[in-house]
Amino acid sequence: MFYSDEIIEEVRNKNDIVDVISGYVKLKKRGSSYVGLCPFHNEKTPSFSVSQAKQMYYCFGCGAGGNVYTFMMQYENFEFVEAVKSLAERAGVDLPEGDYDGEARKKADLRKQLLEVNKKAASFYFYKLRQPDGQAGYEYLVQRRLSQDTMKNFGLGYAGKYRDELYQYLKKEGYSDELLKDSGLITFDERRGAYDKFFNRVMFPIMDVNSKVIGFGGRVMGQGEPKYLNSPETKIFEKSRNLYGLNRARIAKKNFMIICEGYMDVIAMHQAGFDNAVASLGTAFTSGHASLLKRYTQEVYLCYDSDNAGIKAALRAIPICKEAGLRIKVIHMDPYKDPDEFIKNMGREAFEERIQKAENAFFFEISVLEKEFDLKDPEGKTRFINEVARRLLNFEEEIERNNYLDAMAEKYFVSRESLRSLVNKIGLQLDPVKEQNSSKNESFQKTAKTKEDAKAQRLLLTWLIEFPDVYHQIKKYIFVSDFKEGTYKKVAECLFAQIEDGEVNPAKILNLFESQEEQQEAAGLFHTKLEDLEQNLEEKAIRDVVIRVKKESLEYHTRELDPSDMQGLQNILKAKSVLQELEKIHIRL
Repeated sequence: MFYSDEIIEEVRNKNDIVDVISGYVKLKKRGSSYVGLCPFHNEKTPSFSVSQAKQMYYCFGCGAGGNVYTFMMQYENFEFVEAVKSLAERAGVDLPEGDYDGEARKKADLRKQLLEVNKKAASFYFYKLRQPDGQAGYEYLVQRRLSQDTMKNFGLGYAGKYRDELYQYLKKEGYSDELLKDSGLITFDERRGAYDKFFNRVMFPIMDVNSKVIGFGGRVMGQGEPKYLNSPETKIFEKSRNLYGLNRARIAKKNFMIICEGYMDVIAMHQAGFDNAVASLGTAFTSGHASLLKRYTQEVYLCYDSDNAGIKAALRAIPICKEAGLRIKVIHMDPYKDPDEFIKNMGREAFEERIQKAENAFFFEISVLEKEFDLKDPEGKTRFINEVARRLLNFEEEIERNNYLDAMAEKYFVSRESLRSLVNKIGLQLDPVKEQNSSKNESFQKTAKTKEDAKAQRLLLTWLIEFPDVYHQIKKYIFVSDFKEGTYKKVAECLFAQIEDGEVNPAKILNLFESQEEQQEAAGLFHTKLEDLEQNLEEKAIRDVVIRVKKESLEYHTRELDPSDMQGLQNILKAKSVLQELEKIHIRL
């Protein structure tokens, strides 16, 4: 973190959360809060609440929540420091320059300069497309049926036939050779000198999620090779962590995203109204891409080319998406090669229909596998069903595995019991799988126990936020060290200190967290609706939760105790006596 806690709190205090969010979301006063449609998921009934008193927001539909920094990070996809800078500028707060160390300042300056160079290059290419010597590029885009608005919205341009046009322009703008080399736009050669990376190509600016130009893709005019050329990776451009079109798709408010192969596919789909389409940048789909998408959606539709290369690309992407926790479906383009060609020939409505009929990813994998076997031959079908059984073992949840088992049995006219027996048999034969499953079961049990422990910690913090006076009744029994889960431990530490000082400030607590995930989890504590109970039942519920947290803490520290740690042993014995006291106390609201 580059800025002091005092600066961060000053900036937050000078940016009223209702004022800031009103610039993005239409809010309506309702009671003590403001409500509106959540900007982070599709909804027709408002579940997005903004509290001026708490200086926090929370969506009861999707769980998004936090303070004004969290909102800027989530909506604008800012890093924490970028959110601070943006809000400081809005409020007229001068940020100290000295908070960067030398190396950090150098990196920040280089990044800023590279973004400037790319922006200048994008403007240059955009201008060239509309000049007489850009006619070839312009006619190509018109022939691809792109409208003027689409060309403008995506910043499409043209790199001329002369190999030093951009270099000469950027030199006149005052940029050094060293910086131009770092930008990846200019190549330096001892024999030929400096020359442009792109020439005689239609240019596609590649933008990050904040719509800043970080690189380019170029489509050659004529028969040159390579047909498509991308910028090399630079300090601001990493292909495996950026997706073409994501800057526009992330604000499309669709509950899924469509992944396709190329720039023209994305542009054609956006022009047709499918503004949730993205594409990888000349590389195979990676775990970095999947993680990036997971920040904006829970479900993806693969829309790769219908040829063998496209099918293989989809098969590679499916497990990567699953590993990231994304749900996957596959859109079929046949008899056309890609979405651009499909939409041109069949139209928007037909493509929408294909989306509605998108295939379950597992069914797609099995349908591709099926083509490798002759199902009319008994031996071929037997080998195929054996392979299906092996793949069914990949489903860890029994209910999910049984659902797919039923579907496979019905589709391929196999007895359900026979297929189940085969799955079990293969599972028993695969010793590594048995060990892995055993390990997974142990891991699952531990995870379940951890989640249950965290639930009690979460509930106690929620009670204390709602009834701060309870803290003074339990503070001699419950300590920060009793909270094992990282996020809750931080919240407990700050919350206890605030209660001691006589003022609970939820939005300030969130300043402790830089990641959106932690801020969102912490924000949930301040917006969890406690069950309506009679007072005597509420008091009993609080006492039960306090006991549960202390008991879990005692069990944890007992497990972790070094047998030679005598002081630790004494602490555990003391904690046991505290637990016995807790079981006798009466908590008053």
